[in-house]
Order: sequence, then C-alpha cells, then structure tokens
Amino acid sequence: MSTTHNHVAAPAGGHHEHDDGHHTHADHGSVKSYLTGFILAVILTAIPFWVVLGKVFEKSSTTALVVLGFAAVQIVVHMVYFLHMNTKSEGGWSILALIFTTILVVIMLSGSIWVMYHLNHNMMPGMMTDTTGDATTGSIKVPPAMPAMEGMEGMKGMEGMKGMEGMKDMPAMPVAPRAP
Repeated sequence: MSTTHNHVAAPAGGHHEHDDGHHTHADHGSVKSYLTGFILAVILTAIPFWVVLGKVFEKSSTTALVVLGFAAVQIVVHMVYFLHMNTKSEGGWSILALIFTTILVVIMLSGSIWVMYHLNHNMMPGMMTDTTGDATTGSIKVPPAMPAMEGMEGMKGMEGMKGMEGMKDMPAMPVAPRAP
C-alpha cells in the first residue's frame, strides 16, 4: 500500500500553511471563561457598593482599604479573563512588562504620598500641634516676640547710626514717580 500525499502549491511567499494544532498565539478564551470573568467582575463591583452604602465598617479608612482591595482583585480578574494575560502568552513578556509597570506605579505613588506628607509636615508648622502644648485644649505655645533692639527706639533716618558719618555726603537715590 502506498501512501499518497496531496501537496498544495506554496503561496507567493513560499511558506506552507500547516495546522498541526500548535498555536503560537495566546488562548483567546471561550464563552465559559468570559462568563466566569463577567460574573466575578459583577460580584467584585457589587460587594464594594454594599460595603459603602450599607456602612458596614465604622471607620472610613477601613472601608477605603476594603474597596481598594476589591479593586485590586478586579484588576487581576480583568487581566486574566478579558486580556488573557498569563505566563504563556507572548513568551511571558506581557507579564514581565506588567510587573515592571506595577513596580513603577507603586514607587511613584508611594513616593508622591511620602513627599506630600513631609512637605505638609515641614511647611505648615503652625498647623501641627506642639507636644509641649496643652493636649486637652489644643493650645500651642507661641514663641516669645523678638526683643526690641537697644538704641533703635527713637531712630529716624540715619541720625543715630554710629560709624555712618560718611553716608551724608552720598547723593540721594532717585525716587520713582508715583502713579496718579
């Protein structure tokens, strides 16, 4: 018995199209995976709405952290089920790019928050409470006023300054005209 092979003429590029079941592209998902992703996305959206509207947590900072946690999980769900990002797609380069981007975003956000906090702390000292003040009333100790400089009380012009005798011979500075 002889085996016959049916050869198809090569296209203009000279390459044969083979369908051996090997796909070089990432899996594009199925209806089941899209439905799974959709259901997870709806659940991960509904729970934070319930947490906020139902005032489940007493502290708003706890509520914010829970909502941010659900948002992070939802980002992962979208990337896996809708963007089809995994370690096999594009030889792992898409995951590597995602990790790099995530690291950069975390560094930029945390650095910005750190800088803004310290600028607020250092540039607004009057707004901060003093540890030596009265904690019950929130009063802050005010530093004493600058003491009066001796010999400056009755000074008018250059008369009372010692060692400036030669300044009387200098020409006067021109004065800018006043606007009407």
